Amino acid sequence: MKNTLVDTDILINFLRGKRKAKEFLSMLLEESSIFCSAITVAEIAAGMRSGEEDRTMAFLGQIEVLDVTRDVAEKAGHYKRSARGHNLELDDCLVAATAFVHKAVLSTGNGKHYPMKDIKVMVERTE
Repeated sequence: MKNTLVDTDILINFLRGKRKAKEFLSMLLEESSIFCSAITVAEIAAGMRSGEEDRTMAFLGQIEVLDVTRDVAEKAGHYKRSARGHNLELDDCLVAATAFVHKAVLSTGNGKHYPMKDIKVMVERTE
């Protein structure tokens, strides 16, 4: 069974009731162990709307969250430093580094955020 790190956009679409996101996560659960980054938890918490906290935190409590370790931080720094021609955000570098360190496929709705050549990125539009 492969490991899949699910990016913030897919989880937000799921939480907002998007059918494609629900179908995609259901499919992933059948064939993968799914995880998210601690960065994703921070991004979701920062963008929560009033009244969404209980349901959102309950959902996130069901997903294994991978911490930002020293290895992840160092790899993210390498990605950010070597991003010639790309304006990479540090949070995306941290998510990508988490996928790298944990040998996980990174599942996202926006592959442009992840031009790294040493990780496998699966792009799935879930809007």
